[in-house]
Amino acid sequence: MLRRIIAIDEEKCNGCGLCAEACHEGAIGMVDGKARLLREDYCDGLGDCLPACPVNAIRFEEREAPAYDAQAVKAAQAGENRPDASLPCGCPGTRSQRISRPGVEEAEPAAAPESQLSQWPVQIKLAPVNAPYFDGADLLVAADCTAYAYGNFHRRFIKNRITLIGCPKLDEGDYTEKLTAILSQNEIRSLTIVRMEVPCCGGLEQAAKTALQRSGRFIPWQVYTISTDGRILND
Repeated sequence: MLRRIIAIDEEKCNGCGLCAEACHEGAIGMVDGKARLLREDYCDGLGDCLPACPVNAIRFEEREAPAYDAQAVKAAQAGENRPDASLPCGCPGTRSQRISRPGVEEAEPAAAPESQLSQWPVQIKLAPVNAPYFDGADLLVAADCTAYAYGNFHRRFIKNRITLIGCPKLDEGDYTEKLTAILSQNEIRSLTIVRMEVPCCGGLEQAAKTALQRSGRFIPWQVYTISTDGRILND
């Protein structure tokens, strides 16, 4: 049937996951760090997801699509496909869980590790674009949670790098413009991106990659993904 339904521009999508949270019917999900319309018959065409998108990547279009199936939506919400009750708004990044680390409590206390941070501020939005420490720097762009999840974060990632952190889910706006300015106006030697495995962290990775492309700089770059239990998934 011909009806009004949403369309998602994956090029614009920054992977924040806010549209998936706003979709009460569960029609939208995150796939490879991008929002996707997973079930056309779950989309009611009311557009609760549109105002949730910070980059205007969602629009209405009129096209052939299955009719909205309210009964299927109710069945999914009540059955096995219902989002976990521990997930506010159904976002995987907010799943409540306890992480067990056998033997940690019994371990002998070690000497307190020294901080490897070499500059301030560290928030992407607070860092001056032309700060002197950017010239000749190996740049680290990391999601807020990574340093808490990965125990050896300072020595593995912060050491000998200039560090910028942010959270695409909680911070307003997009980081792309600021990171583009930093990369294009300074002699950055390399770029390391560290993100969490949760879908919303894809926004940080996408912003950093897009900034590198727009800067016109050809520098080595690498992405590391940290699991919620503190492992590097792609080392």
